Amino acid sequence: MVFSYLVQKAGKGQNGIWGDQIVIDWKEEAEKTYGFQVNTLRRGRGSWILETDQGLRLLKEYRGSVNRLEFEEAVLQSLDGMETVKADQYVRNSEGELLSSAEDGSRYIVKQWYADRECDLKDEKELLSAARALALLHRQFREVKRQAEWNMRSMVSPPLFEAMRRHNRELRRARTFIRGKRKKNEFELCVIRNFECFAVQAEEAEQGMERLYEKHGEEIMNGYAVCHGEPDYHHILIGNGYTAVTEFNQMHLGVQMEDLYYFLRKIMEKHDWNERLGRQIMETYERVLPITELERQVLYYLFRYPEKYWKQINFYYNANKAWVPAKSTEKIKKLEAQQKMREKFIRFFS
Repeated sequence: MVFSYLVQKAGKGQNGIWGDQIVIDWKEEAEKTYGFQVNTLRRGRGSWILETDQGLRLLKEYRGSVNRLEFEEAVLQSLDGMETVKADQYVRNSEGELLSSAEDGSRYIVKQWYADRECDLKDEKELLSAARALALLHRQFREVKRQAEWNMRSMVSPPLFEAMRRHNRELRRARTFIRGKRKKNEFELCVIRNFECFAVQAEEAEQGMERLYEKHGEEIMNGYAVCHGEPDYHHILIGNGYTAVTEFNQMHLGVQMEDLYYFLRKIMEKHDWNERLGRQIMETYERVLPITELERQVLYYLFRYPEKYWKQINFYYNANKAWVPAKSTEKIKKLEAQQKMREKFIRFFS
């Protein structure tokens, strides 16, 4: 089977219709550019999975800069050789370049890949294995020496309270809009009912995090290390004797507690803020990499911020407000129902 797709070449033909179609055969393209033999090629999530004579590879389109790729490669190479934690290393083409271009002008990258399945969110043993892998990843990342050229905006995290401040402005803007509506749907009525509860938490988190930076800003900034950026269970694969961490495209220099918070929050939301499970995950992480009192305070304010509530409001405000999916209303109601358990868990960090 030939795996390909059609694209329009820029430029008009004699009939005035935009150009000829180019057929990209990704099997042929990859073999020509990278020098390996592709035995099987199949669709992945926004990518192509290639079974080659050199192992499994992933090919996907790339829109970022070469500098960004070089930053990621330099960091990921520090993980090469670890036995229990693997990462999807970049593969350079036959010309020694990280970034390749197809005939149609599209740019793409190739990475080493893994056939293992995603971490099972319902399997507590796998969740603890993932937490341990994240701690090992963080510990190794702290050994990476920062380079002068790693100063692009996408590579360095701004102070954590700045995003909270921006989100709070968005929350207030959405509430003003909803209040001004004469006829409100079920979602909007839910927001009016529970807004103050979540808004208070959001303001407390912003102000508390800003105070931390005012008092410990230099210590926080000096402690910046490499973060994964989006370490959820979709990006953690459970292998035989190892854990593979993938998709480092949100990697940056910042506070590693952002990663731990992101990872743990996703799990806790799915497990109705099960305090026992949350404590186990924290204990597993800290057996590898103990956290400081300042890091614990950072975690407290990150968890204090009602991020999922903001996401639902923001999605509503920036979408077609004439029709709100029933699922959005269900999510808002679920957040309200989970409040007591969430508050109980957050006290663990205070």
